[in-house]
Formats: sequence, structure tokens, C-alpha cells
Amino acid sequence: MKTIGVISDTHGLVRPEAKDALSGCDAIVHAGDIGSPGVLDELREIAPLTVIRGNIDKWANSLPDTEVLRVENRYLYILHDVNELDLDPGAAGFDVVISGHSHRPTVGEKNGVLYLNPGSAGPQRFTLPVAVAKLEVSEQHLDAEVIELAV
Repeated sequence: MKTIGVISDTHGLVRPEAKDALSGCDAIVHAGDIGSPGVLDELREIAPLTVIRGNIDKWANSLPDTEVLRVENRYLYILHDVNELDLDPGAAGFDVVISGHSHRPTVGEKNGVLYLNPGSAGPQRFTLPVAVAKLEVSEQHLDAEVIELAV
């Protein structure tokens, strides 16, 4: 079993609470709206990093808009805004869709596919929680947990 830390919408801020929550993960996924390159450097110090560009990341032209990650023979599809999903993830063979953008942490299942949005780990907006997520992945098991950060 592998543990994947999931973070999004940092907007240039990597909180110590987020680093603590992601510590010990086998890998980290950043689902966009990074804010600055320093965020990526800090996350790479914790674990191997897969990252995609969000709508505010104009500086990050070399980063992809979407990414596919294979973990324990499971396939994760990563994009920033789930409303821009232009494929049927189940038909395409994906087990998990990871997104960000809304700043609302959510975990749900649709047609056999797990959908995970860790929420925003950056500056707090409105009354939305500041959060990250962990995804436990094995060939037999998928489990996602949102972790609200005490900030």
C-alpha cells in the first residue's frame, strides 16, 4: 500500500501544518494553483512530487494541465478544475480523479471512480477550511481522507 499526499491551491503558501500532514507520504500530488516555484521546492523536500498547472500559474508554462500517475496498478488522473474534465474516467481506465480549484474539500464516488479534491492549503478564503488529503492506494483498496489543518 502507498500513501499519496494531495495538496492544492497553495497560492504561494506552504504552511508548516500542511508539511506536517504530508510528512511520511510515499509521494505528493499538487493539483494546481501553486502560486510560486518555491512551493514545489518545499514539497519536493518531503516526497517525490507530481504537479500540474492551475489557472493562476501563468509562470509555469512548462507544467502540464493534466497528469496521469500509476500507483500500485491503479491509475490517477490529475487536473485542476474537475468541471474541465473532458473524458469519461471510468471508460478511460482511471480509478481516481484528483482536482482542486474550488477550495472545497470533497471525497466522493461516481460510476466506480473515486473523486478527490483536497480543498485549499493556501490562504483561507471565506469560511472554507484549510486542508490537504491523503490517498491510500493498493491493488485491492482505495481510501481518501481530508485533513483539516488547524491554522
